[in-house]
Amino acid sequence: MKIRTGLYAALLGIPMMLAGCGGSSDSPLERQTHLGKVRGAEDPASATYSWKGIPFAQAPVGTLRWQPPQEPQAWTETRTTTAFANACAQYGRIYGPGSNNKYDETIGTTLGQAVGSEDCLYLNVWRPATGESNLPVIVFFHGGSNVSGYTADPVYDGAALAKAANAIVVTPNFRLGILGFLNLPQLKTADAATSSGNFTMLDSIKALQFVRANAGAFGGNADNVTISGQSAGAINVWALQTSPMMAAANPKLFHRVMPLSGGISLASNLPPGSIPTLSPASTYLAQGNALLQNLVIGDGLATDAATAQTYIASRTTAQIAEYLRGKTSPQLFTTLLTRLAALGLSGSGPIPDGTVVAADPIAAIAAGNYVKVPVLAGNTRDEGKLFPSFLPLVGGTGNARIVTDAQLFTNHFSYNPNAAAQTLVEQWIAPSYLPVNAATTGFTARAEALNRVFFLNSRDNVLNALRTQQPNVWYYRFDWDEQPAPWNDIYGAVHVVDLPFLFGNFGPSLFGNVWFNTANRPGRLELSAAMMQTMGNFARNGDPNNVSLGVAWPAWPQTLVFDATPTAKSIHVE
Repeated sequence: MKIRTGLYAALLGIPMMLAGCGGSSDSPLERQTHLGKVRGAEDPASATYSWKGIPFAQAPVGTLRWQPPQEPQAWTETRTTTAFANACAQYGRIYGPGSNNKYDETIGTTLGQAVGSEDCLYLNVWRPATGESNLPVIVFFHGGSNVSGYTADPVYDGAALAKAANAIVVTPNFRLGILGFLNLPQLKTADAATSSGNFTMLDSIKALQFVRANAGAFGGNADNVTISGQSAGAINVWALQTSPMMAAANPKLFHRVMPLSGGISLASNLPPGSIPTLSPASTYLAQGNALLQNLVIGDGLATDAATAQTYIASRTTAQIAEYLRGKTSPQLFTTLLTRLAALGLSGSGPIPDGTVVAADPIAAIAAGNYVKVPVLAGNTRDEGKLFPSFLPLVGGTGNARIVTDAQLFTNHFSYNPNAAAQTLVEQWIAPSYLPVNAATTGFTARAEALNRVFFLNSRDNVLNALRTQQPNVWYYRFDWDEQPAPWNDIYGAVHVVDLPFLFGNFGPSLFGNVWFNTANRPGRLELSAAMMQTMGNFARNGDPNNVSLGVAWPAWPQTLVFDATPTAKSIHVE
């Protein structure tokens, strides 16, 4: 299939034209990007420099909503880049921002409400406060189910990782939810990339093009870029690795991949009963049509689906596109949560269109049609414990968690992890899942069953496909579960628990107050240091092996287990 559309050619040409841009002034905080000069800040505590809120694309608003990201306007005066830019527009969740684009008490009061801004396509850069150049670059894509999340989340602060890994760390924002992924005929054009509906993925590519053009300005090596992400960020990393657009790119925009707790499999790739990490394009077409119909009904332009369809058919595609772009993000999210969620159509993720995202990423790997680079993947042992509402899918009875998100946030925000336990497991987990360690019916056993069908089947699918094509594939499992009671049972080695260790950030953050206390500090700091050094070694050399592990890490299907006691790291191979 010919995919080198006009947009595609333009996108891939930008880094080649601009690769020579770079350099800096006499001040290490001032750097010359291809758009203009930026001035960052120094953090003596971490011995790092940072530049926050650098635009890599125009605001995707007005006629640019549901369009590929456009090159920003250049600037002539030095731009101060010392504060995080807006989170992308989303509805409030415990994993996203509140009213102030940071981790604060407003997260608990804006749940289900519109937060963030559509003017959000900015990225952040950290590096060690040295004069060293040619450093590896790590670009990390945040998690949040592709419907929430933000780079200003303190867990993603890149200072500690940049210092420990001796690397450039970059965290880009990208559009979320139906603003980032929308499959709707009335928005399609003659350009295949535009028509893909994968605006989030195009944002991610645009961010990587900025990195390609400007890595040297920050002391990084544009020919040594690692892309990493966790959860939805990992799904997006897999989508980039298997993207036809990225497979054809020359020069390549990344050279190692590190996807954590994510997959890229369709239901047809997996054993029966599995929960796929990739939905077919038809699901997103149903979502797009349902969104449009419900907006029309909500505006009183029709009374039901049939009359809505009649109304829509009476309008031109341009009129429908203008109508949709006239809606505010709160109007869109309200329709999503009150109408589409009931239809099972509120999720978002890469749309397998065949141009930006492979029609079947696993088949693309099997055919060798992907970006063949070293891979380091990982999961946490108890992934499923973060998804208690999914446990009925594996034989459970009802939602295992009996507190609301608002109650959870309030508890975690003010919890003292160094005091005696201030809650009981029975106040969090439903009786049908107790005792938590009961065989088959307990919370831990049900969560492990969910982990198998949700995470591990997809893991096996993609890593086994890769193993037929290349030898340099490594895998880790994260087992740390040394939280104070009862959180060790409620969470344990849960989905996202490895992130604070990889970034060296143990709070303040959503789970910081309930996971991390003085008693477990020595062991977790030692484990974190080893993990950051490992990530740096992988980014630098394409191989995660290093002396801090204390063991040789063989390739998949063997597993390196990251763990620690309260006082020391404990790393071994299985």
